[in-house]
Amino acid sequence: MPYVKTGGILLLLLSGSLSATEPWNDLDAQIQRALPGVIALRHAIHQQPELGNREVLTSQRIAQRLRELGLEVQTGIAHTGVVGILRGGRPGPVVAIRAELDALPLTEQTGLPYASTVRSKDEGNDLRSRGKDIGVMHACGHDAHMAMALGVAEVLAAHREQLPGTLKLIFQPAEEGPPLGESGGARLMIEQGVLQNPAPQVIFGIHVTAGTAGTFTLSRQRTTAAADTFVARISGRQTHAAFPWTGIDPVPVAAQVILAWQTIPSRQSNLSLLPAPVISVGRIEGGERHNIIPAEVRLEGSIRTVSDEQREDVLQRMTRTAEKIAEASGAKAQVEYLPGGYRAGYNDTALVDRMLPVLQQVSTTPVRIDNGTYGADDFAEYARQIPGLFMRMGVTPKSLEGGPVWPTHSPGFQVDDPSLAVGIRALSRMTLSYMGNSKNP
Repeated sequence: MPYVKTGGILLLLLSGSLSATEPWNDLDAQIQRALPGVIALRHAIHQQPELGNREVLTSQRIAQRLRELGLEVQTGIAHTGVVGILRGGRPGPVVAIRAELDALPLTEQTGLPYASTVRSKDEGNDLRSRGKDIGVMHACGHDAHMAMALGVAEVLAAHREQLPGTLKLIFQPAEEGPPLGESGGARLMIEQGVLQNPAPQVIFGIHVTAGTAGTFTLSRQRTTAAADTFVARISGRQTHAAFPWTGIDPVPVAAQVILAWQTIPSRQSNLSLLPAPVISVGRIEGGERHNIIPAEVRLEGSIRTVSDEQREDVLQRMTRTAEKIAEASGAKAQVEYLPGGYRAGYNDTALVDRMLPVLQQVSTTPVRIDNGTYGADDFAEYARQIPGLFMRMGVTPKSLEGGPVWPTHSPGFQVDDPSLAVGIRALSRMTLSYMGNSKNP
C-alpha cells in the first residue's frame, strides 16, 4: 500500500481512488482559506447558544450554511437535528461525522467580545428549579464541533467530483440531555433513521477539551463512561432537636449512606478487572429550621461506570446499601435513577489502528493513547451501531497556558480559534483515508 507525504499529512494512495495530482494535496491551504469564515461562524453560534431540543436558531444557521455549500439537507430530525449529505463524484463508502447543537445552563464568565449574554428558563430534571432564569453558554465546546464539521464540508465540497464516497454530517440536538419529560439526543436521532439512507460504514467525532491546543488523545477501546443521575430520599420521623430519641433522625443516616457508598469503588469493585466506578453526591438537602430534626434528607448525585455490567452492579449495590443502613436505624431509603442516562462508549479498535497514522501526522504533538475518560457522551450510541472513532482535542488558548485553566462545563472555558484548523484537518484526512481504501465494505 503506497503512501505519499504531502504538506506534512499522510495520504493513502490507492489504485483507482486518490492520486498525488488531485486537489487534496492542497488541503492545508484550503483549510487556512476557509478558517476565517469558520471562526466567524463559531463566534456567531457561541454568542447565541440554545439549550437541548430548543436549538431552533442554531439548526437554521447550520442548515443554511450546508445549503450554501451545495449539500443535501434534512431538518427536523429528533426535534431540531440537521443532516447534511455530500455525495462524491466517485463511488465509495459513506462516512459520518457527528457534531452537537446544544449549549449548557451556565452564565459565561470569559469576558470575550463574543461572549454569550443569553438567558433562558430552566427545563432540567430538578422540579424545584424549573422555570428559573438561567444563563446559557457553549461551555462544552459544541460550537467548536459544529464549526469544524462545517469546515470539513466546505473543503471537501469544493472538490466533490474527486470525492470517492459520501460524507454524512450529523448535527445532533440535546447531547447534554433533553428537557424533563422529553426524548432526544443520539438515541432519538438513531430511532428516526439518521444512520440510514445513506447508511454510514463508520462515524467520527471530536470533543474539544482543556489541554495544549492541537493535540489529540485517543483510546483504542473505551472512550467515555456511563453516567446515571440518582435521587435518594432518606425518610425518618420529624421531632424537636432537643429530644432526638422521640423521632428518627435521617441526617446521620444520610451521612452513613454517603460514606458507605464510597466503599463500593474502594472495597467492593474488582480493580484488577476494571477501573473503579465513581459515585459523587452533588447535593444534600434537608430540614427547615435549626432546632427541628427533619423528616427527610434528599441526596442527588452522579454515578460513572465503565461497562454495562459494572453499571448494573453498582446501581444494585447503591440501592441495597442505602436501604439496609436506613433499616438498621428505623428509617427508610428510596433510591431512584433518572431516565436518559448515558451508556459507556467504545472505539472500534481496528478503526483506531487504521486512523492513528493519519492523526499522528495531523497532531501538533504525538497522539496520546489512554484508557478513556470518566466524562460521558452519547456519541456512544452511534458507536454501538456502527464502527466509531471518538477522540479528544486540546484547545486551550496559548494566552492561558501556565495559569489556571477552566475545563469544559465551567463558565470560563475558552477555545483556541486557530486550533479549529487542526480539527478540520484531522476529520478531513480521516474521511479521505477511509474513503480511499478500496477494501472498505
